[in-house]
Amino acid sequence: TFSNSILKDEGNKHFQTGDIDKAIECYTSAIKVCKDKKVLAVIHRNRSACYLKKENYTNAASDASKAIDVDAADIKALYRRCQALEKLGKLDMAFKDVQRCATLEPKNKTFLETLRRYTVNKKHTDMYSTTTFSTDSRVQNMFEILLDDEMEKDKREKAANNLIVLSREDAGAERIFQNNGVQLLLNMIETGKPEMILAAVRTLSGMCTGHKARAMAIIHMVGIDKICSIMAVDNEEIALATCNLFQCINDSLTGGDNREYGKEEALVLAILLSLLEMVASKKVSGHGRDQALNLLSKNVPRKDKKERDNSRALFTIDNGLKKILKVCGQVPELPDQLPLTDNTQLIASVLLNKIYDDLKCDPERTNFREISKIDPNNMDKTIHAINAISGLLQGPFDVGNALVGHQGIMEMMVALCGSEREVDQMVAVEALIHSSSKMSRASFIITNGVSLLKDIYKKTKNERIKIRALVGLCKLGSAGGDDYSLRQFAEGSTEKLAKQCRKWLCNPQIDTKTRNWAIEGLAYLTNDADVKDDFVEDEPAMKAMFELAKSKDKTVLYSVACTLVNCTNCYEKKEIIPELVQLAKFSKQHVPEQHPKDKKDFIERRVKRLLKAGVTSALAVMVKADNAILTDQTKELLSRVFLALSEDPKDRGIIVAQGGGKALIPLALEGTEAGKVKASHALAKIASISNPEIAFPGERVYEVVRPLVNLLQTDRDGMQNYEALRSLTNLSGFSEKLRVKIVKEHALPEIENYMFEEHDQIRQAATECMCNLVSCKEVRTNESTYGNDKLKLMVLLCGEEDEDLQRAAAGGLAMLTAAQKKLCTKMTKVTTQWLEILQRLCLSTDPRIQHRGLVVVYNMLSSDDSELVKKLIESEMLEILSVIGKAEDNPKRQDPIDVARTCLVKAMELGLIKPFSSPS
Repeated sequence: TFSNSILKDEGNKHFQTGDIDKAIECYTSAIKVCKDKKVLAVIHRNRSACYLKKENYTNAASDASKAIDVDAADIKALYRRCQALEKLGKLDMAFKDVQRCATLEPKNKTFLETLRRYTVNKKHTDMYSTTTFSTDSRVQNMFEILLDDEMEKDKREKAANNLIVLSREDAGAERIFQNNGVQLLLNMIETGKPEMILAAVRTLSGMCTGHKARAMAIIHMVGIDKICSIMAVDNEEIALATCNLFQCINDSLTGGDNREYGKEEALVLAILLSLLEMVASKKVSGHGRDQALNLLSKNVPRKDKKERDNSRALFTIDNGLKKILKVCGQVPELPDQLPLTDNTQLIASVLLNKIYDDLKCDPERTNFREISKIDPNNMDKTIHAINAISGLLQGPFDVGNALVGHQGIMEMMVALCGSEREVDQMVAVEALIHSSSKMSRASFIITNGVSLLKDIYKKTKNERIKIRALVGLCKLGSAGGDDYSLRQFAEGSTEKLAKQCRKWLCNPQIDTKTRNWAIEGLAYLTNDADVKDDFVEDEPAMKAMFELAKSKDKTVLYSVACTLVNCTNCYEKKEIIPELVQLAKFSKQHVPEQHPKDKKDFIERRVKRLLKAGVTSALAVMVKADNAILTDQTKELLSRVFLALSEDPKDRGIIVAQGGGKALIPLALEGTEAGKVKASHALAKIASISNPEIAFPGERVYEVVRPLVNLLQTDRDGMQNYEALRSLTNLSGFSEKLRVKIVKEHALPEIENYMFEEHDQIRQAATECMCNLVSCKEVRTNESTYGNDKLKLMVLLCGEEDEDLQRAAAGGLAMLTAAQKKLCTKMTKVTTQWLEILQRLCLSTDPRIQHRGLVVVYNMLSSDDSELVKKLIESEMLEILSVIGKAEDNPKRQDPIDVARTCLVKAMELGLIKPFSSPS
């Protein structure tokens, strides 16, 4: 009886701290040994609560039933069984249980609310096959306030907020639905007032979240077309809220609610079709079109390439590829075009790229190319065709590149360049720019296009065309990358082009789109180190670029990222092997050359200038852009820039102050593998020397742990391992919650491995980190944490010459021996040098090391090993303790003096020494 009571109490403690698995373990052990029926019923009831938390509803119902068999009026067990049965879809049985609960406690609001809900739905297992509405005065009152035109504005706002909050809880969403809420929300939408439409759409989003049946019912009652028409309104906030509603519906139809209703996939495809209709409809606003394209971007490609089913991508190609290409082909300067925002065409290009990437085999890709084909004989649509090719070149480049190579396309571009109409020239120049992205294609255009672009640049008086022609020349001029010997133009030409770009960039009279093209030009020209240096010396140009990066037009993000990568030299560099260079020279092959201004001191100076101009705040805003525009490639570029900026520890405070710490977290969690590693490394640099509360405010700090632990993998380089260990040491010294998080991310085995590392600094960092983690109860008390090898290493590290390493190891040993008495004996068995090392710690001139050594001695004296205690006292340790303990009080060394005295008192209590008389 005694043991099952202890096990039950242990289970209760684990349940209260949220460790459900441990609680189940304790209750299960208690059930095996318990003989008392009433106690057994309580344990079954408690384990039922655990199973509910773990969403194991079958076991939850079974355990609750065992408790009810003993006591039919056990109200907790009845309600737990009712909850489990509801989740299992057995509503009739759940109804009987809650009816019994309400009879036993007629004033309990939870039971009455559940009973009312079941009363409405009891007859229908598919809850909405017939819709029955009840009345709930609170919900009705909210709608009355909202739909009353004469009601005060602040009361209407409060009612709207209450309705949205209510809809986010399952019971609240149910109350709104059962009170004819969907129709009343439609009435709110029909008022045409933006604030009413927003409140209604957000409430519908809450009602559709995580509940397949309700989401299906709402779609049937509201209609997909109606939701599309709301999203089509020219209001960015409403378009975004409606986009979120569609996403909630999609997630509910395809996600967590696994009850079978059939027809979900058909509904999802119907939504896709409606979104594709919106993409090419003139009735849809630019904001609505952006959100339709965003939804397609999020929901068409597979989340994981390991999934076999890419039918949504194939469905979209067959039913909507031409519509998406139509968006790319729009020329806003012409009349009668689709309404677009600054970002629409780039979002369409990114979507095309995602769909093309989602294809699995050559026949599927061939089909994509066939649908994208353009007829060069159809000259009426030449300008739109060329613009569509520009869109493809910014998305699936291979498809666009293949089209440029088709007979007649390049001739179309040349013809447009020679056109009298300025808009034709503009479209043609942009297409030339996009089609020269790859050096092989650029070599073709260098021979054909440079003279064409120079001609346009000289003749045109239109600044917008002039700047685009200049960007084309910039791009062709930088085709050799940062290879100093591969300059395309004469010495000084690139600096002149860059100067002109900077001049346009700083001119607020020029429209934003044209100024964005100036950044595009700099993105190419900054491959030249002279241009980089000139640019960072021009503070107004840098600040103008950062302001554009923060604006609503996000098409500029990639160009800004490229410019920053070039200025900080953080692009991927090929390793130059001297032997291969000699071989190349001998065989008269081209050898890349480094520009003198691409050397380390120049790069460091450029980084300082960028930080001073406010680059971090611009990066922090760029990171927040929607994933439809902020592609994984752009994220990787931003990660590279952050890493370059955080190289010097003195600069990390500025980065933190301008929000760089927070901005790095999403980059470390999502994107390309290389991008995530670079962002994690930058995080490690910042986290190793910053106060976590300031660098990563609020709950954000817990998100930092996983990227740092990932840097401990053996395939990462030594510097990444070292910085990760230092940052984890800093975090683990901050709070118990953070230590628990680090342990839960399975960091311990990796940290222990690095304690055996040959490299001194990595070994020290790992030991310091382990020392901090040892103060975590879970690590201290875990039997497997310290085997013989690990304990031996910890003892031997206490004897190292390096004081930091010695201090960390001694701290870890002090905590371990305090937590587990048997380790006091064990440490004497793992190495014969233990006593010599312990005496060295106690004689250290560093009071912190001495203090830790004396604590280990005290732990040994307090252990249950009498032989060990005797051995200690018979050794020179007693003399050491006496000398330290008899010393006069000294504020600088008080901690070790106090512990030495405590050790002597302990030895006296054990009868091993006699009290020494104080001098008279």
